[in-house]
Amino acid sequence: MFVASAAQADALDNLFAADVSVPEEAEKPFSLDGELGLISTTGNTKATSFKGRLNAHQELESWSNDYIVEGFYKKDEKTIDEDKVSETTAQKIFGSAQGNYKLENPDHRVFAFGSYEDDRFSGFEYQATVAGGWAHQLWKNDVSAFSYSIGPGYSFAERDTGESANGAIVRGALDYKWKISDTANFRQLFSTEVGSDNTKSKSETSLSAQINGSLAMKVALILNHNTDVADDVEELDTQTSVTLVYSFF
Repeated sequence: MFVASAAQADALDNLFAADVSVPEEAEKPFSLDGELGLISTTGNTKATSFKGRLNAHQELESWSNDYIVEGFYKKDEKTIDEDKVSETTAQKIFGSAQGNYKLENPDHRVFAFGSYEDDRFSGFEYQATVAGGWAHQLWKNDVSAFSYSIGPGYSFAERDTGESANGAIVRGALDYKWKISDTANFRQLFSTEVGSDNTKSKSETSLSAQINGSLAMKVALILNHNTDVADDVEELDTQTSVTLVYSFF
């Protein structure tokens, strides 16, 4: 009859434990989320608003890349000289891409950024930015993550009057994520582009709750600010939205 020694028993236990252990889930090499919100009111007040957005993230051995495409549209019914007229009151298209090249320490990176915005009611025909510089992922764990980037760039813009508003800028951005629970997530994004003529800043604070594996509900507060605008345009533009977010993969 064979009786295993204590050392042999420990070795067998370690072997079986290794066989049944579940490997840690690796980060997806590519993820894509679609966001959609639609509000329509009728009766004494008629209004329609639509918001759509695509977020993509690509995680490679040497690169970490982010892509955003979003649009917002709103139409209201107004009474002018006792006649009811439908009028577009908001119309915006925005797109951006940022590539982060990982250095020897993958938390240290250099980035390249580009964006384009066409906001019909901002006082600008368009605003575009290119920038590059230093990016740093300060930490990333199962609960939270924080990263920032900063560097010089150039802004291309044209006002509604046809006047050019091009110039050198310094761009800075922050991204903070907090996993509140298995089904709830908080995120704070902030960016600013400081130039001699205009400083453009954007803040997005959002809270999302998982409905099922692929579908979530998101509440967001977005602030857009330009320091140099026409007299009839507000410097600060705010948007509060409730949308559904679907994770394609």
